Amino acid sequence: MSILQLLGESFVQHALLAALLVSIACGAIGALVVVNRLVFMAGGIAHTAYGGVGLAFYTGLPVLPITGGFTALAALLLGGLSRRRRERTDTLIGVLWAAGMAMGVILIDLSPGYGADLMSYLFGSILTVSTPVLWLMAIVDGLILALLTYYFRDILSLSFDPDFARSRGIPVDGLTLMLLVLVAETVVMLLQVVGLIMVMALLTIPPYLAERHTRSLAGMMVASSLWSLLFCVSGLWLAYQTNLSSGASIVATACAIYLLFAGIQNAWRWFTHVAERSA
Repeated sequence: MSILQLLGESFVQHALLAALLVSIACGAIGALVVVNRLVFMAGGIAHTAYGGVGLAFYTGLPVLPITGGFTALAALLLGGLSRRRRERTDTLIGVLWAAGMAMGVILIDLSPGYGADLMSYLFGSILTVSTPVLWLMAIVDGLILALLTYYFRDILSLSFDPDFARSRGIPVDGLTLMLLVLVAETVVMLLQVVGLIMVMALLTIPPYLAERHTRSLAGMMVASSLWSLLFCVSGLWLAYQTNLSSGASIVATACAIYLLFAGIQNAWRWFTHVAERSA
């Protein structure tokens, strides 16, 4: 099948549109996760989402809306508890992480005949994204962009100097909770693309690469979105060529490019060090 014929298939068009919509969210939220050092907390939120998946399967309700609501509440709970017990944040994340996973496993065990659909939420299946899911992704993207645009200056202050932001009267705690909820919704968007198991790869690798070549938070968000889109499209092409899982192919592509850049950077540092010593 030629590329033009392939692009004419509706499921491929849906997959490419899903990749674009997810990349917008990943670029914006992933950059904030990295800059604010929320990677571990985002990982806790991501794995807590499994409880929402289990709840949706157990009740027979739509997975993404139920998981989105459940994960948002978990993010608010985690954010509220961590603000009160700052010294125990890592423990709280670990407890919520384990509780969400355990709840998901138990509810799925209690669900009669949950079938193979569960695998698409664990490991991703971007080729099966439906039109209603695309609309849901577009709505979440619109919400993320609207909130980040409106609060951008405050978020910028929060990201680089929380104490200064608080002294200016910026609601740091409220913005942090909002950011955690947006992380939760971005995680839910990623469930059908790369799956729950590998969701953190697209939240962290694109911002890491973008951070090396940008000088502003807005530029980092845009560059991160472009990296994420490149990984999704390249991973889709790899999955098509090799008949592999699309989610795993996307993450494998991201990891390979990350390792390539890290290797080049380390080699350049070594070469510069040797050149300086020999001079």
